Amino acid sequence: MEERKVTSTNYENEQELLQCPVTYTLSMIGGRWKAAIIWQLTQGPVRFGTLRDRVGKVSDRMLSKQLGELQEDGLVAREAYSEVPPRVEYRLTEKGQSLEPVLEEILKWGLANRGA
Repeated sequence: MEERKVTSTNYENEQELLQCPVTYTLSMIGGRWKAAIIWQLTQGPVRFGTLRDRVGKVSDRMLSKQLGELQEDGLVAREAYSEVPPRVEYRLTEKGQSLEPVLEEILKWGLANRGA
């Protein structure tokens, strides 16, 4: 989540909301692309360009931003290999992998209800 001044009312409200486990979970996977990124990474480590192609119409800038936030939250790990040309892969951490059953249930719910 975006950093706020510790003395602000928004910060206090945000901290209070994060006490709720549902709100906490949604703050980690919320946003337009995070769940899709995590879902694609359940298939295993992947390079940036491949991930961008699999996720959809996400811009490089937005994908980088979302990956950075997921890294900060401990859900995604980035590994750079010292090769020519340089290679960087992204993978789910153990914490990120623990979201797979959650996303599977969201998938089931979406399939059952999107046309309703």
